[in-house]
Amino acid sequence: MENYLLDNIEEKAANSQLLSYKNLYLINKQSAVKKWLYGILIALVVVAFLPWTQNIRAKGAVTTLRQEQRPQELNTIIAGKVVKWHVKEGDFVKAGDTLLQLGEVKVEYFDPQLLERTRQQITAKQMANQGYASKAQTAAVQMDALIEGRKLKLTQLDNKIKQQYLKLQSDSMDLSAVNNEYSVSKRQIDAAKLMLDSGVISLTDFERRKVTFQNSQAKRIGSESKFLQSKQELNNLFIEKNSTVQEYTDKISKAEGERFSSLSNIASGEADVSKLENSYSNYDIRNQLYYIRAPQSGQITKAKKAGLGEMLKEGEMIVEIVPTDVQHAIELFISPMDLPLISKGQKVRFIFDGFPAIVFSGWPNSSYGTFGGVVSAIETSVSTNGKFRILVTEDPKEKPWPKQLSIGGGANGIALLKDVSIWYELWRNINGFPPEYYQSEYAKENKEKK
Repeated sequence: MENYLLDNIEEKAANSQLLSYKNLYLINKQSAVKKWLYGILIALVVVAFLPWTQNIRAKGAVTTLRQEQRPQELNTIIAGKVVKWHVKEGDFVKAGDTLLQLGEVKVEYFDPQLLERTRQQITAKQMANQGYASKAQTAAVQMDALIEGRKLKLTQLDNKIKQQYLKLQSDSMDLSAVNNEYSVSKRQIDAAKLMLDSGVISLTDFERRKVTFQNSQAKRIGSESKFLQSKQELNNLFIEKNSTVQEYTDKISKAEGERFSSLSNIASGEADVSKLENSYSNYDIRNQLYYIRAPQSGQITKAKKAGLGEMLKEGEMIVEIVPTDVQHAIELFISPMDLPLISKGQKVRFIFDGFPAIVFSGWPNSSYGTFGGVVSAIETSVSTNGKFRILVTEDPKEKPWPKQLSIGGGANGIALLKDVSIWYELWRNINGFPPEYYQSEYAKENKEKK
């Protein structure tokens, strides 16, 4: 055994006809390990200098860009009971299609002729207002007549007062003349007494002069009485004028009061009419609310009430409508550490659930089955999951998103950052450095404008 181990295997294999030596010991075979090692090293060096696109991965879901395009609850405005269903779950409807018919459950709306009776009340109130308007107009005409009558009466009294003034002046002049005549007669009778006592004139002459004096005295008293009577008549005319003014003022005030009362009744009636018209409009609109119609085109899902006669409260959900005409968007949730790397207008690649894809993380252009997007909105408040929400819309420069997308479907987003070498990316990950900050063309344009 020891001699066999010390034998020269290569010499025996060369002189032997047995093939087992060559197959077992591979004596004549040359190793290529060095070549493979050098080739791998060269390939690694080449690969290390290849470009690599830095990226941020995030999970999200399919949603819509506008909130009115998302699934919405259809609620009833009024309380009621289910009378008839016009659709079933899964049906597609157009905007304005009738979904459900409700019946009334409140006692105050049970009257089937409620609208007609309300209209009759409105008509009655309007006729009453017309009556009050006619009464107010009549009172206004009466006021004008009283004002005109007062004007004529006062004019008549003013004319009488002027006439009485003239008469008073005439009586005053007559009284002055009588007074002068009385003064002359008094001087004459006084002189006649002296002359009678002296014997110049006879008693007959003295008595004749005395009669003349007494006549002038009587005439004077009559003139004074006439003057005082004229003055009294003038005062009576003034009293009558004041009485006329007061009388007509009372009558005009009474007519004006009736007019204002009618106007007040008209205003009150108009308020009642407005209130009744408001009630009529509310009743009319309520009748229209018995038929629940689709606010937009979509698919009916999640019906909360099923059987006929079931009660619905005010504001209670009836069904859910998923709109058909929507602009899809993807909501992604970014960690706070990666949020500074995201900007509006930045490119994002997507992998949608249910659509096959081959993804090369660092070479997005070489990937298959991915779709392009653009960041359209970045929320500044943190979500309940501790991350920030961003919305990504379809990139118009890329191929369109699949039409089979459904709201709520999953999506994996890859936010593309700066292009670097592979060796740099490996070095960055080994040292735990963040990716390079990237600014989209949109962000750069806004920065230049500022």
